[in-house]
Amino acid sequence: MTATPDDRRWLLTAIDLSRLCPPSDTAFSVGAVIVDEYGNELSRGYSRETDEHVHAEEAALAKLPAGDPRLNKATLYSTLEPCNKRRSRPRTCTQLILQAGIPRVVIAWTEPPPSSPTPTAQKPSPPTASP
Repeated sequence: MTATPDDRRWLLTAIDLSRLCPPSDTAFSVGAVIVDEYGNELSRGYSRETDEHVHAEEAALAKLPAGDPRLNKATLYSTLEPCNKRRSRPRTCTQLILQAGIPRVVIAWTEPPPSSPTPTAQKPSPPTASP
């Protein structure tokens, strides 16, 4: 799926949010925004927003009520591919997004292998979208 101008705009918002992350030598700084089907922001979050282990997607989802019907047609924008393996919490961000019913995720960058060093600064790749 090709990214739209709105996708690019919302990813820029997520990038701005990633700059709010408390510094870490061992974790990425990630921003996430959840947008409804009409292009209205529902929620936002960033890594380490509420504690040292919280991920951006997790922070954004936590601000919405469980079962929020708007999520069924929403898009989640994240500066990094949502995690699919995690040691610090029982559920991954991918699991949380699927449980919430969000049908579309747009990312700026895919998650590097665990053995890769944590970058201090990265230029985002062109956005990709999954239906």
